[in-house]
Parts: sequence; structure tokens; C-alpha cells
Amino acid sequence: MAHPFRAPNTPVFRASTVLFDSIAHLDAIHRANREGDHGPKMYGTFGTPTTDALSAAVLAAEGGTGVVFAPSGLGAVAVALLTVVRSGAHLLVPDNVYGPTRELCDKTLRRLGVETEYYDPMVGAGIVHLLKDSTCAVLLESPGSFTFEVQDVPAISRSIRAMGHPATIVIDNAWGSPGLFRPLDHGVDISVIPLTKYWGGHADLLLGAVVANATSWNALHQTAVALGSCTNGDEAYLATRGARSVEIRLREHERSGLAVATWLREHHRVGEVLHVAFPECPGHEVWRRDFAGSNGLFAFRLLAPTGAAATTSEVALFVDRLVQTGAFGLGYSWGGFESLVMPAVLPGGANITRTVSTKPLENLVRLHIGLEPVERLLAALKHALD
Repeated sequence: MAHPFRAPNTPVFRASTVLFDSIAHLDAIHRANREGDHGPKMYGTFGTPTTDALSAAVLAAEGGTGVVFAPSGLGAVAVALLTVVRSGAHLLVPDNVYGPTRELCDKTLRRLGVETEYYDPMVGAGIVHLLKDSTCAVLLESPGSFTFEVQDVPAISRSIRAMGHPATIVIDNAWGSPGLFRPLDHGVDISVIPLTKYWGGHADLLLGAVVANATSWNALHQTAVALGSCTNGDEAYLATRGARSVEIRLREHERSGLAVATWLREHHRVGEVLHVAFPECPGHEVWRRDFAGSNGLFAFRLLAPTGAAATTSEVALFVDRLVQTGAFGLGYSWGGFESLVMPAVLPGGANITRTVSTKPLENLVRLHIGLEPVERLLAALKHALD
């Protein structure tokens, strides 16, 4: 007796052309899409069964009405912002925003006639004092890139809604996804998720997702379709596979990250440690209230042997010595199995930029703690610091 072949995972579908049974079938699918039913697919850019499986996983973790994909996290940010901006509009962006997002705002969006204003990420409900009649959207990023300010997302959302302003609230939820923070439960309209990071988990995936609530879903979907923003079956399969183990990996990243951060706090070459679980991290109380835990990403301020703030040259020497141990890699991104180090400022010029904050960046070092034995990582840090 024949037995149907079954497997736990959805197969990888690679498709550009989608075939139809008849003109009536094709016409029905066009009609369904016009009426807001985006399930039936007309072409490979609209998705496949493989991307549908990933969509289900993302929506289960993040909430929301619908999700679209982009070939990278930055691509997802671009799709989200192009959904909400218009020529002549005003956009509010936190000063701690991801560096490439700042480039996108300062160059591409400016060329399109969008005015970007950077604000103190700790402004909270005071965001309403920055709103203009022309403000189309408020972007959030919590915790922030490199400096880890935790924004009071519920307070920001409530204050904007209370004054009846129509601005769309968008967040880059890189740090909080999956499972640590669900922005749409706290008044956010559109959430950007770089699946490249913890969702993929193995430093071999480039993929972004954008999730929207019912209010913003149709506009987001139309923008993604117009831009041809999509992913392929192979990348979707890797992200779906990563989703199977991400919860248990996150627990290990959190445990190891806290162990390393706690050790660094006691070292004489280390000043402030910017880990959300520590009271000295801006917005720590908000993190305790709104987040389900932490992960492996944090930063610290390196001190010179004299106790003064380390110079960029001293930071470079420390990073090089750390990389030479083989326990940490020097590279962008994070969220994979490997531990990484990245200075905030390079000897030849800025690595990250702040235009509102006056806090120094020159001695700031970001670490991502991977899945290696903690003892190996501590030995490498001790070697580089001492």
C-alpha cells in the first residue's frame, strides 16, 4: 500500500513563473488580490509555499495582520519607510538608529523631499512636542544600535494617539525579535525584523521582514509589490529552519551574555557596561517592564591603563588582540552562533554617528556573545585587556 511522503519541513520552492489553469483562474486571482486577499499568488515575487511557511512563523512570533519580505534587514527598513513617507513630509528618527538607516534617511529620503529630524531616544511621551502637521511617521529603535537606550514604546504610542496625530509608528525591532518584545502589542503600526540575525542564527542568511497591523497592512503590501521586494525559497527555508531552534538559542545567548557582561563590570579596564539588564543602561526599568528577556548583544566603554577613556588607537589595539585569540570575530551584524566585536569609532573616522547625544563614542566597544564556552570568551577578553 502506497504511503504518502511527509516531512516536518515545507519543501524549498524556487519559482518565478506561476502557472494557471485557465483565463478564468488567472482573472479570479487578480480579482482576489485587488480585493485585498493576498493569499493567491500571481508570480514568484508574491511568494511561494516556502515563504508562506515563513510568514506563518513570523506572524505567530510577532503578531500582526500580514508580513512582506526584503532581501536584507536594511531592505526591510527601506520598504517600511517608503510605505509611510511622501515628498514634503517630516520624519522623526531616534538618534540611536542603525547607521545604514541614517544613511538612507540623509541621502535617499532627502533626495525624495523628506525632512528627517533626529530626536533623543529617551524622550518618551515628550515625542508629541516634536510632531509637526507634516510628520508622516515616527521611527523607533529599542534598544538602540551600539548605545542600547530602551525607548518607552507604550508611552510614545499612547501620547501620539492621545493627541489624534495620524503619524504612523514604525520600529526597527532587531534586538527584540523573536519573542523578547512584540511591538504591535504596544501600539506600533509597522515592525521591521532583520531575519538575518537571531532568526537565521548561523551568519549565512540575508533576509528582512516587515510586519504590519490591520491599519497599515494594505499600504505596506502595495509598496512591497510595487518595489518587487521579496525573497527566494532558499533564504525563506533557512529562516524557517532557524525559527525551530531560536528560542533555545536565545536562552543560551542571554545566559552567556550576562556572564560576560558581569565579568567585564569588575575589570579595571572597563567603565560603563551598556547591557539592558544592568541599572546603568538607559531605559533599564522600561526593559524590565516590557521585555521578556535579553540576548547576547551589549557594549562597554574601554578605559586606558590610567583609568581615562581609551583613545581610538587603544580601542583598536584591544580589538586586534581580542581577534587574534580566535575567540571573537571582527565583523558587522550579529545574532549568529559566533562571538563578534566591533568598535563604535574606527581610527580613520566615524563608524557610527550621533547628532543629538553628546556622549563620547570613541571608547565604546560592542560585543555579541555567541554559543562558544563562556570560559573561552573570558580568557580571550582577559588576554586582550591585560
